[in-house]
Amino acid sequence: MRDTKESRLLLVLLIAIAFALITVDIRGGRNSPVDGARQAAAAAFGPIENGLSTVVDPVGNAVSAVRDSGDRHDRLAVMEKENAALKAKLGSDDRNRSRLNQLDRMLKVAGQGQYGIKGAQVIAIGAAQGFSWTITIDAGADDGIKRDMTVLNGDGLVGRVTTVGPETATVLLANDPDFTVGTRMEAGDELGFASGQGDRPLRVELLNGKAEVKKGDRLVTFGSQADKPFVPGVPVGVVSRVDPSGGGLTRTLYVTPYVGFSKLDIVGVVVAGPKKDPRDEVLPAKPKPVPTPTVTVTVTPSADGSAPDDSDTNGQQQ
Repeated sequence: MRDTKESRLLLVLLIAIAFALITVDIRGGRNSPVDGARQAAAAAFGPIENGLSTVVDPVGNAVSAVRDSGDRHDRLAVMEKENAALKAKLGSDDRNRSRLNQLDRMLKVAGQGQYGIKGAQVIAIGAAQGFSWTITIDAGADDGIKRDMTVLNGDGLVGRVTTVGPETATVLLANDPDFTVGTRMEAGDELGFASGQGDRPLRVELLNGKAEVKKGDRLVTFGSQADKPFVPGVPVGVVSRVDPSGGGLTRTLYVTPYVGFSKLDIVGVVVAGPKKDPRDEVLPAKPKPVPTPTVTVTVTPSADGSAPDDSDTNGQQQ
């Protein structure tokens, strides 16, 4: 359209009509005389606008998707909650199976050593009463637990009871520096005293400075008078290193304990000692040695009956 006086007059007239229609529409509210026309225009141009907005307004599409996905989100939340509950149940079942396995092994040890034990669960681990390596168990005086009782699990010696409350007790672990227990070498009478060294192997001082000891030898508790604080025959550990004998009165060994002190869960407090010393009966069966494969070389004589020379053996002269 050309810019003429008539076109400018027409534009002003259209703007005036538009303002007039807007004023009438606002004042009319729901009964606006232009409502019918507006609805007709919406019916005609709505699909086109919707299609264009889908193409040119991705942010609006995302907001609309979030708003319309309320039902789907609720269903997904329910499914996620059910899955989480199922996983928790499976996890609990796995832990229960682990505890049953620990309990079975501990009962086997108690049976072999003829120890009367009271089962307990570790409920805390850490410093207590100045000790650096302790655990708290959920059994106490109400369960017949007393001070200076031996504590074990399915692997061997855990420690001894030091403090007893009505429902809980504190156990000093065998790897604590303040812990000492009498030991006896397997299949022998060599006696010594084992002391804890934290996360390092136990240190054992044998009373016989000339004792014949080698790596892999095993130790058990020697036992105390009246079985307190230690009953005899509880597995202690395996010799990992032997200090060279210097002609002293004692000999020093380093022993890897059977028990993993950082992952204790089910333990047993020995409330009744054995009628006789079980000696080595509680020790686990020794692993069977793995046979070393041997290679047999057969020399085949040459056609003339003589032994092959280097060229025959190597395939060619070097």
